[in-house]
Order: sequence, then C-alpha cells, then structure tokens
Amino acid sequence: MSDQIKFIVDNLNKEPFRKNYNLITFDSLEPMQLLQILNDVLAEIDPKQVVDIREEMPEHTAKRMLSLLGILKYKPPGNATDMSTFRQGLVIGSKPVIYPVLHWLLQRTNELKKRAYLARFLIKLEVPSEFLQDETVADTNKQYEELMEAFKTLHKECEQLKTSGFSTAEIRRDISAMEDEKDQLIKRVERLKKRVETVQNHQRMLKIARQLRVEKEREEFLAQQKQEQKNQLFHAVQRLQRVQNQLKSMRHAAADAKPESLMKRLEEEIKFNSYMVTEKFPKELESKKKELHFLQKVVSEPAMGHSDLLELESNINEINTQINQLIEKKMMRNEPIEGKLSLYRQQASIISRKKEAKAEELQEAKEKLASLEREVSVKTNQTREFDGTEVLKGDERTIEEKKGISGYSYTQEELERVSALKSEVDEMKGRTLDDMSEMVKKLNSLVSEKKSALAPVIKELRQLRQKCQELTQECDEKKSQYDSCAAGLESNRSKLEQEVRGLREECLQEESRYHYTNCMIKNLEVQLRRATDEMKAYVSSDQQEKRKAIREQYTKNIAEQENLGKKLREKQKAVRESHGPNMKQAKMWRDFEQLMECKKQCFLKQQSQTSIGQVQGVYQNGLRALFKGLWNSNRILRNYKMLHFPL
Repeated sequence: MSDQIKFIVDNLNKEPFRKNYNLITFDSLEPMQLLQILNDVLAEIDPKQVVDIREEMPEHTAKRMLSLLGILKYKPPGNATDMSTFRQGLVIGSKPVIYPVLHWLLQRTNELKKRAYLARFLIKLEVPSEFLQDETVADTNKQYEELMEAFKTLHKECEQLKTSGFSTAEIRRDISAMEDEKDQLIKRVERLKKRVETVQNHQRMLKIARQLRVEKEREEFLAQQKQEQKNQLFHAVQRLQRVQNQLKSMRHAAADAKPESLMKRLEEEIKFNSYMVTEKFPKELESKKKELHFLQKVVSEPAMGHSDLLELESNINEINTQINQLIEKKMMRNEPIEGKLSLYRQQASIISRKKEAKAEELQEAKEKLASLEREVSVKTNQTREFDGTEVLKGDERTIEEKKGISGYSYTQEELERVSALKSEVDEMKGRTLDDMSEMVKKLNSLVSEKKSALAPVIKELRQLRQKCQELTQECDEKKSQYDSCAAGLESNRSKLEQEVRGLREECLQEESRYHYTNCMIKNLEVQLRRATDEMKAYVSSDQQEKRKAIREQYTKNIAEQENLGKKLREKQKAVRESHGPNMKQAKMWRDFEQLMECKKQCFLKQQSQTSIGQVQGVYQNGLRALFKGLWNSNRILRNYKMLHFPL
C-alpha cells in the first residue's frame, strides 16, 4: 500500500496536476477531497468530466464515475458482493476504494485517453426494434452504423501511418543520442586504457579476458543447444509412446478378432463418431457460440448501476408472468392431439438425453483408458530405465517395491479391467442403439398412423384456415374503415373541445367582469348614500344635526389645530428670545460649580498644612465664603425663575 501511495503522490506532483503533496498530506485528505482528485484525473482522461463535485449530487457523481470506469474497462477486485462495496466506497470516498482506482488510472493515462476518445464514437446507441420499423429511423441508424465503420477504418489507417516509420525529428534525436553515447564510450575506453597501461603484463591480461568472453559466449550457445536437444528428445519420447500405445491396442484388438466383430466394432465407432460430429458437437458448439456472444455483449455494455439492475429484474418478472400465463392458457386448452404429440416429444427427449448420457460415459471411459495407458507407458519406461526388462508378473511383485515401481501390476490389471469394461460398454451401446432404432421405427409408424388419422382433420382445418383468412381480410377492411371514421370523429371532437374550451374561458372572463362591475356599483351606492346624508345634515336647521355633519367635524378639527399651531409658534418665539440668557445662566452655573470645587480643594489643602486653630479659622472663613456663594446662587436662581416663569 505504501508503494501504491508513493506512486500516486509522485504522479500527482508532476504535470499536468502539480498538486505538491507528500505522503502525510495526501493520506490525511478528506473523502470529498479524494473524490475531487479522482475526478481531476478522470477529467484529464476525458475533458467532459471537468466538474466541481461540491456542486453535484453524490448519486450523480458516482453514476458518472462508474459509467466512465466501465467504458475504460476497470475491473474492481472481488465478486458481486465486493462490487456493491466498491460502489458504496466510491460514493463515500473510501480510501481502500479510491487508491487502487487512482493507481490504475495513473499507470496507463495515455492508453485510457485513447480509449475514452474512441468510446465517444464507437459505443453504439441501441435503438429499440419498434422504432426501427420506421423507414426514416432505420435509414438514419444504417447511416450511423456505416459512419461508425468508416471511423474505425480511418482510425486504423491513421494509427498505421503513425507507427509505419520514423519522423525526421525522431531520427535526428536518435542520431544525436547515439553520438553522445559514442563519445561517452570513447572517453570511457580511453580512461580504461590509461588505467590498464600502468598495470604490468596488461597485453597478456587483455588477451586472457578476450578468450574468457569468447568461451562464455560459446558456453551460452552450447547450453542453448543442449536445451533444444532435450526438448526434441522429450517430444520424440512422447511420439514413441503414442505409437507404442497405438501398436499395442491394435495387437490387442487383432489378437482374437474376427471379421464380423471387427466390422461390428467399426460400425459402432462410425455410429458413435457420426453422432458426436452431427449431433453432440454441433450442439455444444452452438451453446458455446451463444455463451460467447452473450459474454461479448456483456463486456461491450457499460457498467450497470442499481437502477439498471432493478429495471432488468422488473423485465424478467414481467416475462416470467407472461410465460406462466401462456402455460396456463395452454393447459386450459388441453387439446388431445397436442397432448399425444407432447407425449411422443417427451419420449424422444428422454431417449436423446439417454443417448447423450451414454455418449458422455463412453467418452469418459475412453479418456480414462487413455490416461491409464499413459500411466502404464510411464511405468514401463521406469522399469526399462532400471534393468531393461519388460513388465513383471506373478510372484515377482516383491521386486517392484525394491525397484521403486510398486503398483505396476495393479495398473496392468486395471488396464485390462478397463478394456473389458470398454467392451461391455460397446456392447451396451450397440444394444442401446438397437433399442433406439426400434423405438424410432415404432415412433415413425405411430406418426404415420396419426397422420392418416389426422388427414381429414387437416383437410377441414385447411378449409377453416381459408375461411379464417377471408374473415381476417374482411376484418382488416372493416378495421381500416373504422380507423378512418374514428380519426375523422376524433378530429371533429378535438375541434369541438377547442371551441368549448374557448367559450368556457370567455364565459369565465365575462363572469369575473360581472362580479367586478357589481362590486363597483355597490361601492358607488354606499358613497352616494353617505353624500346624501351629509347634504341633509348640512342644510338642516337643527344645530344638533349640523354638528353631526362631517363638514362641521372637519371644520372644528381644523380650528383646533390652528389654535394649537398658534400656541406652539408663540412658545417657539419665547424660547428663541430666552435662548441667549439661558445659555449665559448655564455658563454661570458651571462657573459656580468650578468655584465650589476649588474652595473644597483649598480647604482640604489648608486643613492638612495648618494647625488646629488655624484650621478652625480657615474653616470659619470657608463657611462664610460658602454661605456667601449659596446666597449669590439663590439670588441668581430667583432672578432666573422670575425671568422664565413669571407668575
């Protein structure tokens, strides 16, 4: 993990990222910052991924990243459970998930850039089959596929041209690099020559070193030849063993063979091989092709999210319900002829399955026989390596343990048992084939009988089919007439609906206008009634009624406000006139306050400096001055009151 993080940090500090991280700062990043770094790397690969993930929903971010990683063919480690863990870790920005992705992306950035570029043009847009019924859509889709193929061809040609030869700039760079290497080698050789010249017998030592290099090269060449000869010997031994096994099997077969048994065996082998070639192998090949096609389709599709899986599951459930409904309809129909044919089909399928099972058993027996023959050949070679004799038999089995080849006799017996088992299987296969041929004959006879029994029914069915075709044609004509009539009525209905909609809107407008006018009339009536009452009260001779008039009330209020304004103006005038003396009086009060404070300070100072008698005299003088100041203040206050608050 540390090497992985170091590789990531080194690449992020280079161009074009230039993050300036170290191992500690990178490992301490928050999950949101890690996701942003991953998004920056993906944006370097595909410029369409330039997004600030703080402004994007987490679900959209995860879906976008998973889609691009699927296009780039990133394979998370593990199984399906790990895949769900991978998606969850990508959403929350988990380090065990983000680090391997960054490491994989930064290892092959240039390759992934090319893949992302090609994915924009080579990921085929799947069009539903029902839309392809339209000629315009089908032609457009065909042109789209042709353009995709043309792009593939042009891209291949472009790549071939890029890799076909060297440019002049590359050749010049190579030449300059080789010249630099040549100069370095010359300098190095000169330095070595100078060092060697100081050594005694350097010529002899150079000659010995040259001979040593030649001998080493020769040794490598001889070792290579020896390895090639060993490989050739191994292949020759394998060919010899195969030939010996074939010869032995042929001798064993020809030891007690008769022409009839040989012909029967050959016929069985021919039947078996023809069955394998015509039935079993084509089915297996077709199944493998389907599986390969399915896997290629799965690989070509992008990574699927949770919503895609839910949609697939819903489609599977719908198809299963449709299949169950069709099965129920078929069971409710319960046709007798179809039931008998289904019985024969079941029997034929059972026979075919038995046939396939026997063929597989025979194939397994052959493979087992071949493996045992290989083991026997190996044991035979081991015995020959020890003493050059053939297989030991009877009481000489104890020698096998001494020679280290114990079990050889058992292997031989097992081989003989397998050969006997093979002969029994061949006989059983012959009987099975005979039974199958008889069953096929019976089935053919039953089918012919059922055909003869069904001939009148089929004839009647043909007449009914013809009648059904006529009725179907008539139904199509009536349906076309109905469709045209329905289209005309639908157009008339839409026009009438449009007219009704317009009239309803007009009615609503007129109704709202009516309500608005009615409200205005009521407001005007209220205002008119108030004006009439006011006029009656104003022209009335009763003073009490006049006072209730609004005009009188407003007149009274106006007079009161005028009087109040007059008083306020007079008060404003008096304040303006007394502003100067008041300011002077306020200044006098401030001076008086300062004077009293000064007297207080003088008194305290004299009290601390003089004796008790002097203090009493000063105290008396201070009291006289204080009373005098208070008298002056009272006089000033009386003058102020008389000036501003006259009685």
